Amino acid sequence: MPSKPTSLLPLRHTPALVGMVHLLPTPGSPRHTSMEKSLKWALRDAQVLLQAGFDAILLENMHDFPPLREKDMGPEIPAYLSVIAREVRALAPPEVPVGIQVLFAAHRVAVAVAHAATLDFIRAEAWTYGHLSDKGWVEASAASTVRYAQAIGARMPEVWADVKKKHAAHAATADLSIEEIAATLELHGASAVVITGRSTGLPPDPRDFQRVRPATSLPLVLGSGLTVQNAPHLAGLADAYIVGSSLKKDSKWWNPIEFDRAKAIVDALRSK
Repeated sequence: MPSKPTSLLPLRHTPALVGMVHLLPTPGSPRHTSMEKSLKWALRDAQVLLQAGFDAILLENMHDFPPLREKDMGPEIPAYLSVIAREVRALAPPEVPVGIQVLFAAHRVAVAVAHAATLDFIRAEAWTYGHLSDKGWVEASAASTVRYAQAIGARMPEVWADVKKKHAAHAATADLSIEEIAATLELHGASAVVITGRSTGLPPDPRDFQRVRPATSLPLVLGSGLTVQNAPHLAGLADAYIVGSSLKKDSKWWNPIEFDRAKAIVDALRSK
C-alpha cells in the first residue's frame, strides 16, 4: 500500500478560508490584454485577500474561457502563469499557502508552474476516474501527473482533488457513490477532497460531506458557493472553504474582489 498522503497544508485557522484570484486571459486567449495589466489585477486581488485575513490563495486562469486542453497549450501559457504566480507568492507571507488550478485539467502545467513559482498546492479535477466536462472528456490524471513531477525533479505539491466536480456530467461513474470515488482519491495520493455544487457559485449538498467524511481520512474542502448568508448553515462541514464569486463585485466571478465582501466572509465563518 502507498504511504498515507500528507494532510491539508498547515493553515492558520480551522476551518481555513482560501480566496480565488481569477487571472485575466492568458496570451492567445480571447480578450487578452497585456502582462502588465494581468499582473496588476492578480496582485491587487491577492492583496485584498491578505488584508481581509484569508488563510490561502488559489490562482486560476478562469478568464481563459473557452480554455484549451493541456495538449493544445503552447509554452506561452505556463510562462505567463509562472510569472504571475511567482509575484503573488512573493507578495504573500510565507505562512500563507499559494496554489494554482490550470484549466482545462492541465495538471502537468500546474505542477510545472508550482515548481517554477514555489507554490504549495494544485487543484485537480478527474484525479481518479474520467468524466464529461462542459469542455470535453477528461481522463483520470493522477498517474501521469505524479510521474511528470518526478521527471522534472519537482517536489510534488499537495493535490486538492475534486470529487464529482461541478460543470461536469458523471453518468460514466453513476454506479459509484461520491464516497467511493473520494476513497480512491486518497489511494491515488491526493491531499484533500474538494466537494462542489453543480456550477460556479452554487453550494454543494451538505449531505455529500456527511457521506464522504467517514470514507476517507483526507481533509474535506468546500469548493463553491460559500456566502455570508449561508455561512451559518455550511460552517462545520469542511476543513477549508474555497471562495470566489461571493467576494467579487455584484457576486460575479469576472469582477474584482471587494474588501468589504472578503472581510464579511471571514467574519461570518469565523464567528461560528
